[in-house]
Amino acid sequence: MAHGSRLVDLVHDRIEDFLADRTSILDAVSGDLAPLGAFSKRFLSGGKRFRALFCYWGWEAATGGAFDPFDGPDSRDRSPVIAAAASLELFHAAALVHDDLIDNSDTRRSAPSAHRLFERLHGESGWVGDGEQFGRSAAILLGDLLLGWSDELLDEGLELLERRADARAARVEFMRMRTEVTAGQYLDVLEEHAWIAQPDEEQQLRAERVIVYKAAKYSVEAPLAIGAAIGGATPQQAAALRAYGLPLGIAYQLRDDLLGVYGDPELTGKPAGDDLREGKRTMLIAIARERLAPSTRRLLDELLGDPELDEAQVRMVQQTLSDCGAVDEIEALITRQLQAATAALAEAPISEHARAELGALARSVAKRVS
Repeated sequence: MAHGSRLVDLVHDRIEDFLADRTSILDAVSGDLAPLGAFSKRFLSGGKRFRALFCYWGWEAATGGAFDPFDGPDSRDRSPVIAAAASLELFHAAALVHDDLIDNSDTRRSAPSAHRLFERLHGESGWVGDGEQFGRSAAILLGDLLLGWSDELLDEGLELLERRADARAARVEFMRMRTEVTAGQYLDVLEEHAWIAQPDEEQQLRAERVIVYKAAKYSVEAPLAIGAAIGGATPQQAAALRAYGLPLGIAYQLRDDLLGVYGDPELTGKPAGDDLREGKRTMLIAIARERLAPSTRRLLDELLGDPELDEAQVRMVQQTLSDCGAVDEIEALITRQLQAATAALAEAPISEHARAELGALARSVAKRVS
């Protein structure tokens, strides 16, 4: 991604400016609100910025010319799409704060999750009451604050667009994304609790449904669509970007599911086997259950979702998933989805610079190690 670092810097600077403005409001209300500003900045300081990058290159796909979009002559105003890309990062931070609460995760990116940070603040300050409950309550509010701020930042960008139809189209895509990812998150929670009541033959389909709505659309397709809408994409361009984005988003989440079981904690920032302790009913688990003998399947069902799984048990489950061929099947699925995305990209009526950068992003997303 030749221009990835420059784009990330632009998005980072926009986030920093926005947070400085909004935290000044918090400071004017009370110094006691300083942790909200500090923790917001902390959770927005890192990450791969994939959603921001897909948003930008969706815009570039619709508007780009036959020149280098950074080094050549260019009179286009990037402010609207940079603001939209930054707003997606705020939305993602909010989703992570709430996701860690739902999953009761202690860490995020090798650091304490938001509710644990607030719980630690409670303990270090010597306050009364239940520190854990304070942490959870404060994290809910932090997530809500970031959600509201993501809307504000998006609107700041869309107000700069001359074509109001493009602004409305981008807002529609953003609102649809919010609805779909919330629906997908609920379906994910549902599967962890209701899987036992579902027919075994439906579990792959139900796991795929979670992948599509919790991750694939939200991580790739929707950011592309938002950026493309800001750029005034034609129906043909928008359809081609969706045909590229959805299979790539599926590949992204399938890779994430593997990392949740086999990832190196030094790279992922999460404990090894975290998805096993949380009881995630992923495609990997659905495929393994179909392949395992009944006695081994019962053992897997018993262990999955046990928060006290020790390292030896995690290794045993990892070996079981690998030995039954489920891991190889997931890798094959990732390859097929990446091929589908690449084929759609090759035929897309978009700028060549966008095609090249989206191709590089596809390879990075599907093969990432953290």
